[in-house]
Amino acid sequence: MPTDDLTGQIAIVTGASRGLGRAFAVALGQAGASVAVTGRTATDVNETARLVGQTGAKALPFVTDVAKPADVADVVARTEAELGPINILVNNAGAAPTEIVPWEADPDEWWQVFETNVRGTFLYTRTVLPGMVARQSGRIINLVSEAGNNPEAELSAYSTSKAALIHFTDAMALATVDQGIKVFAYHPGMVRTGMTTDLIAHGGAGMGARLEAAFAEGRETPPERSAERLMFLASGRADFLNGRYIMSRQQEDELLAQADAIAASDLYKLRVVRLS
Repeated sequence: MPTDDLTGQIAIVTGASRGLGRAFAVALGQAGASVAVTGRTATDVNETARLVGQTGAKALPFVTDVAKPADVADVVARTEAELGPINILVNNAGAAPTEIVPWEADPDEWWQVFETNVRGTFLYTRTVLPGMVARQSGRIINLVSEAGNNPEAELSAYSTSKAALIHFTDAMALATVDQGIKVFAYHPGMVRTGMTTDLIAHGGAGMGARLEAAFAEGRETPPERSAERLMFLASGRADFLNGRYIMSRQQEDELLAQADAIAASDLYKLRVVRLS
């Protein structure tokens, strides 16, 4: 496995209070990047920043709401002022409600998933892009899910928001194709996080039950493996996958070997398959 060296690069990781966001932030720090970490809980965000600092990298904590434009603008402005121009954005912050059939879902709770998952990703992407465009470089990684390809009946807001993010990734890659910017949709695998724990705890018959069974059978993805594959995207080695949907279980050498076929057949994108 190649050694990642992101010395001198600046990253923002949203939703970095714990779980995957924390693992991503620490991995970026270990590779030499300075990292701004955001979240909703001060204690957890500060702990993530402390762990990043232990790698020898600079860390900048923010307690913010990804869905508020003023908060996002402040994070980006202060990160650029205190750390430098942003090279990497990891849109990790996400939300999912308790499993429920759509007609019983509270409209505000349903829409709040979009506020976090889609609006938050859009706001951060929109805010960092002018600087990236001016420098003609940058990488944006949007966290998605298999639910974006295979809808969950009782997680309609989550499934729909993740499908939107897969298309948003594709659209941003097309919009910036001549600007030296790469955008990826990344599925980190079945990881034990606060979200998956909540789904299991509430006894849902759909995703919650499947997650519980998978974890019981040992079919879970360690956060370290998710972070390792994220580094493949952040490092530049995966730039040929621009605009595409990548899963943590896909091996780097296999993807590299498929590079020509991926480009020729336009693989790993969300499309309607037509017979004619």
